[in-house]
Amino acid sequence: MSHLSPDRYCAVLGAEGVGLGRWHAHHHQWLGTRAFTCDAAQPAWGAALEALSALLAEHAPRGGQLRVLLSARFSRFCLVPWSDAIGHPRELQAYAQGCFENLYGQSLADWRIVLSAEPAGTARIATALPEALLQGLQGVGREHRLSLRSVQPYLMAAYNRCSAQLAQGDFLFVLAEPRRSVLLLAAGGAWQQVLAQGCADTDQALQALIERTCELYGEQLPRVYLHAPGRAEVPQLAAIQLCQAAGDSDPLCAMWRAVA
Repeated sequence: MSHLSPDRYCAVLGAEGVGLGRWHAHHHQWLGTRAFTCDAAQPAWGAALEALSALLAEHAPRGGQLRVLLSARFSRFCLVPWSDAIGHPRELQAYAQGCFENLYGQSLADWRIVLSAEPAGTARIATALPEALLQGLQGVGREHRLSLRSVQPYLMAAYNRCSAQLAQGDFLFVLAEPRRSVLLLAAGGAWQQVLAQGCADTDQALQALIERTCELYGEQLPRVYLHAPGRAEVPQLAAIQLCQAAGDSDPLCAMWRAVA
């Protein structure tokens, strides 16, 4: 008896739209996108969940697995310095929550915090995701008979996929999503900074953001790596282009293809 592998779907929740791709056996297929607009009375992820559910209903999956990639719009990032006083995972979670609350000036009790795995003595990159969004994605999966296998910020998926192209030494990794960019600065073998900021989709705005970040680094500028999914034209910047798929003018499709 042969056992057919289940279809695997990947949803990309972008700043203004949701995209959906599918893997069946060895075939990749982009199924399309659905735009959404945010009502001031509900959080942005509420409209994104409705768009995702409608997009899944349109393609009527017959069971399978679902992976979700989240735009920086739905994630918060923070650098968590090393502390010798931390000796238990619960203490580390409380410490990371304190770092977030100090940075953002509000409680993150209803957010889920995930920390990167780093060597002892070095800072970690922490990501906070709304708990209600994660529960909502579980509900959408159940509604469409899909098993939710993972939810990951696109920043982490893109960095992991591009990391093999990064040379040894200090560097600045720049993810230029539509309307928002995230920058990771590494020096001396450790993370030094993570910055997420709204940014116009122009070379000039992105270059200014990179230069401001590099000023914090010191006199010797780090090597700059750029991943800008869905740009109609390759950015003309002094940066090494990563995971750049030619011909993908749809940012959501480009994000999916870059990490597929």
